[in-house]
Parts: sequence; C-alpha cells; structure tokens
Amino acid sequence: MPDQFDESPLNEQSSAGPSWWYAGDSTARKEERASRRIRRISLTDRLLSHPGRLSILYFLTLIALVTLLLLLPFATRGWVFTNFPVAFFTAVSALSTCGIPVVNTAEYWSAFGQVVILLSIQFGGLGVMTFASMVALGVSRRLKVSQRMLTASELGTNKLSEIKSVLSVVLGTSIIAEALTFVLLLPDLFHLNHGNVGRTLWEALFYAVSAYNNTGFTPDATGLHINRWGVGLPILLSAFVGTLGFPVVLNLVQCARRRMSPKRWTLHTKLTLTTTGILVLASLAWFLLVEWSNSALFPADDPGMKLRRALSAAVMPRSAGFDISWVPEVTDETKVLMSALMFIGAGSSSTAGGIRVTTFAVIVLICCASFTGHRDVVVFRRRLPRRIQMTAVSVMTACFALVLVGSVALMFVTGCDFVDAVFETCSAFSLGGYSVGVANAGNPACLFILAAAMIVGRLGPLTIAYAISRPMAPEPIRYPQENIIVG
Repeated sequence: MPDQFDESPLNEQSSAGPSWWYAGDSTARKEERASRRIRRISLTDRLLSHPGRLSILYFLTLIALVTLLLLLPFATRGWVFTNFPVAFFTAVSALSTCGIPVVNTAEYWSAFGQVVILLSIQFGGLGVMTFASMVALGVSRRLKVSQRMLTASELGTNKLSEIKSVLSVVLGTSIIAEALTFVLLLPDLFHLNHGNVGRTLWEALFYAVSAYNNTGFTPDATGLHINRWGVGLPILLSAFVGTLGFPVVLNLVQCARRRMSPKRWTLHTKLTLTTTGILVLASLAWFLLVEWSNSALFPADDPGMKLRRALSAAVMPRSAGFDISWVPEVTDETKVLMSALMFIGAGSSSTAGGIRVTTFAVIVLICCASFTGHRDVVVFRRRLPRRIQMTAVSVMTACFALVLVGSVALMFVTGCDFVDAVFETCSAFSLGGYSVGVANAGNPACLFILAAAMIVGRLGPLTIAYAISRPMAPEPIRYPQENIIVG
C-alpha cells in the first residue's frame, strides 16, 4: 500500500497515488500561468524597448483601421464600395497629414467618411513618435531611457527630464491653436454659408484641424476661400504656427512668460525662425517676380489681392497644400522651386514633413565652413556637435535618394515628365499636399508609390532606421587613417 503513494521522482510513472497526481497537475498549471505572464511581460517590454517599432506598429495599425472604415459603403455619399487603392491612399494621406486628394472630399465622402478623415488628420498631426510615447506612458507609467532618447530627438529637446512636460504641452498646444483658429473662422464662414449654423460649425472645425496640422483636405467643394482675409488669414497663420514645431512654440511661450529677450532663445529656435523667415521671403519674392502675370495664380489686377495670394503661395507649399487649383498652371521653374521648398519642409517635430529647415540650415553651414576653411561649424556663437552634422548629412542623403527613386518610379508607371514626377514625389514625401495631376485614382501603382513616400515622410528616416537597426557593436580596432581626393 505505501508503494502506491510513493511520490518520489523515481516513482512518477508507477505511483497511483492521487496526492502526487494532484500536486503535479497543480504545479504544471502554475508553471503554465507563469510562462504566459512572462510572455505577456516580454511582449510589452519588447515594444517599449523598441520605440521605433512601436511607432511603426501604431501608424500601420491606424492605416489599416482607417482604410477599413473608408471601404464601408456608408463612408461615401452614394453608398458605394470604394476601391481599395483609393481608400488606402486617402487613409495614408490623412494620417500622414499630407492631404493629397484623389477624390473630391466634400462631394465623394459622406459625413461619416469626413469625420473619419478629420480624426485621422488629428491623430496624424500629433505625431507618430509623440503619440507612441503617450501610449508608453499609459502602459508603463514611465518612459524608458531608449524611449526617452528617441522622443527627445523627435521633440527637439536635449534634456531627457523635460520630455514628459513637453509631451503634456504637445496636446495642449494643438487644442489651443485649433480652438483659436475655429473661433476666428466663425464670422466669415457664417456669412459665406448664408447663416447655416451647422455647416458653419463643421467647416470651421474641419479647417481649424486641417490648417494647424498642415493637411490639404478641405470640407467644401471649392477649397480655400483665399480671396477673403477673414478665412484665409486665420488658416494661413495657423498653418505657419504648425510648421514651427512644438519645441519652438514651447520655447517662445516660456520666454514670453518670463519676459526674456530673443537673445535667450534656444539655438534651435533661433535657427528655425531665421531659416523659415529666409525661405518665406525668398518664396514670396519669387512668386511676385516670376508669376506676377499668371492669371491662374493672380486672377485679379488689384495689387493688394496679388500680394495676399503671393503670401499664401509662399507659405502654403512648404507643407499645407490648400487651394491647389493654380498649381498645374505655374511655370516649370516655379515647380522646381516649390519642389525644393517642399523637400526642405518645416520645423522639426512640427505637423509638417520634409528634411526640416534645421537640417537644411546645418547642411548650408557645413558647406560654408568647408569652403571658408573653418574646422568648426558655428552659428549664433555656438558650435554644432559633429553628431548633429553627421545626422543632417545622413538625413539629406537618404531623403534625396528616396525622392529620386520615387520620381523615376512615377515616370515608369504614369509616363509623366521629370519635373512633374519630382514635384509629386516631393509633395508626398514632405506631406505638402499639392498635386499637378500625377496622382490619379485610376492608377493604383501611382497611388501606392506616393503612399509609400508619405509613410516614410511621416515616420521619418531616423525612426525607421532606429526600428530596424541592431545594437551598435564595439569597435576594438581603429584602422589607420588615410586621405582620399574628393570634389
């Protein structure tokens, strides 16, 4: 009888004791539950330890969800099934805050479809890395070091301790800017809609969100009311503020609150504002000098009206993409200039895209230092670290290669000329939202190429590289240095 209940490991198979059987089953279940808990924790840790992958996963999940919603028949006014390429392209265009439309937003999409697009613009405008960091905060109640480092790069701050406060300011800044734009748009839109309160509120909300997030989607069939300052000016100012980036806006607000002079601005703020001002003034001068007699851009002879439209044309092409009716009618020289402006884009951590104005400024400063024989790259009496210089060169080279490959691919699938292909690719990559007609709903290959450019432009080459890269291996050996001939 005692042998039946021998629970030793040597008697596992022969023992008939219920005590051993129960204990073994209980232990197995505990081990299984523990292994499941470990797997769950490991999955969370893996996601949080790779914020680049978390950002890509978040963005791709939103694309799949929005595409599915836009495929539903009640997302269109005619209750028809939208074909997949159009729904996918519209979802990517909205989430990336690019705004290139292949169908008329007001006439094709129903109220439900337009709400989906509006929410997509809002979530996309918050920034992939910013929102992913908020998700990480909600899951783990804290940011890990790797997450904070990548978020610091995305938000343009150098102090890891400031990231949590910056993340809380991002949402507040967006809401305040959009609310102010909404209020300023109400009077003129109420007049334009002949007293229709519901239509006025909807258009004001859509324009406010779309303008600050620098997206070219519009809630009416005619597009931006550029001839009315009551509508055009708030949208113009909101889009301009959105291009500066959260770090610049935060620094300006802090300095204004403390009554600090512009000399106390951060180097990032000074460089962003200076470069942005130069680009806007150069663009304004170009449109006034080169396109002065273009009736598509300047339909009126009034100099004041021409100045207003030139100012809008100088600011909007860098990121916003409103009022695209005149774009195909400009000269090829102007298309090249607009392509360059879109490629440069807006400020770092802004709602717009491109290589960013600070990247362009660093490239110019590197060239100036090289041509003048200086070893250090200095701006505003501050020396730029070598790491920043290498990052700027890497981003510039990778993005230029992307635009070149995308342009050639568009030429293959559409037969368009090189200028139009470069313009369309730059618009997609930099989230500019302008189009010269290359993006066509009847050409799925073209839509997929431009959608890929938007995804890379929204995520950013650094985020993608960080997501797929392996930990840096130590370099125990440094090889001898030898010069080569360049240039």
